[in-house]
Amino acid sequence: MISVTLYTRKDCHLCEQAEQDLKTLQDEFPLRLVLVDIDDDRALQKEYALEIPVVEVGPYKIKAPFSIATLRMTLGAARDRQSQLEQIRGDSYRAALARSQTVTRADRASYWFARHYLAIFALFLFFYVGLPFLAPVLKQVGADGPAEVIYKIYSPLCHQWGFRSWFLFGEQVYYPHAAAGIEGVISFEAATGISDQTDPGRLEARSFEGNPVMGFKVALCERDVAIWGAMFLFAVLFAATGRRLPAIPWWLWILLGIVPPGLDGFSQLLSQLPYDWIQALLPYRESTPFLRSLTGFMFGWFTAWFAFPLFEETMADTCRLLSRKVIGTVSE
Repeated sequence: MISVTLYTRKDCHLCEQAEQDLKTLQDEFPLRLVLVDIDDDRALQKEYALEIPVVEVGPYKIKAPFSIATLRMTLGAARDRQSQLEQIRGDSYRAALARSQTVTRADRASYWFARHYLAIFALFLFFYVGLPFLAPVLKQVGADGPAEVIYKIYSPLCHQWGFRSWFLFGEQVYYPHAAAGIEGVISFEAATGISDQTDPGRLEARSFEGNPVMGFKVALCERDVAIWGAMFLFAVLFAATGRRLPAIPWWLWILLGIVPPGLDGFSQLLSQLPYDWIQALLPYRESTPFLRSLTGFMFGWFTAWFAFPLFEETMADTCRLLSRKVIGTVSE
C-alpha cells in the first residue's frame, strides 16, 4: 500500500474532485489517503494557497490542474518505486515506512514548537529584559530578598557595573563614569565615592545596587537592555507583519549590527588597558549611555533581522514535513 497526501481546503471543488478520483483509483492502486487542510497551518497556506489541490506520493508531487490520467500515471510510478525499494532494502525499508506513518510525541512537540516558536522567543525576550527592571522596583518597596535573587540570576550574564547601568526612583536615570565627560549629571564616583581604578573598586561598583537617594540599579547594563529590548521589539514587528520580512544580507548585518558596537566597545576596552604604549596610541575613553544604548540596539535589531527570517524558513520546512503526519486526516 502506498501513502498519498492530498493538500486541500474547505469549499474547494477541485479538491473534492481530486479526492474522489483518488478513491476511484484505490482498487487499482491500494493506497492510504491522508487529507491535509492547508488552512490549519500558516506555512502550508503560504506554499499552496494558489496551487491546491496538491497530491504528494513519495518523491512525486502534482499540482492543480491535473486529470485522473495524470493521477494514475503518478500512482503507478510511486508503486513501482516502492516495490523496487522493498526488494532492495527489505525489512529496513518497511520499518522506515511504518515509522513515517506513525505520529509520535516527538513529532507533535516538534510541530507545536515550529508553529509557536516566535511567541516562545518573544515571551522569553520580554521576561529576560523585563525581569531586571523588577529588581529596582522590589528594592523600592522594601522586598530586598526577591530583588537579590534577580541580581544574582543576572550576575553571571552581565558585569552590572553601576556606572554603566540604568537607575530607577532616584535623582538621575544614570550615573556615568566621570571619564565619560557628560556635563550636568552627577558622576558615579561623586555619588558613591567608589573608584573603579582598582579591582576591589570594580567589584564594589558591580555589587552596588543603589540607595533611596540615587535610586536602584537595573540588573542588566545599558547595552544589554538595548540589545535584548531591540530583539523583543523586532520579534513583535516580525509577528505583526505576518513573518514576511526577508532576512537582511550578511554583509549588512555585519556593517550595521557588528561594526558599531564593536568600535564602541573595543575602543573603550583597549583604551582602558594599563599599558603605556596603548594609551599613547588610543586615548582613554569611556562610552556614554547614549552610545552604549544606540550601538546595543543596532546589534540586537539587525541580528534579529538577520536571524529571525532564516529561522522562520527552517520552522516552515519543519511544519511542511510534519504536517501530513500531525494534522492529516486519514480517509478510508
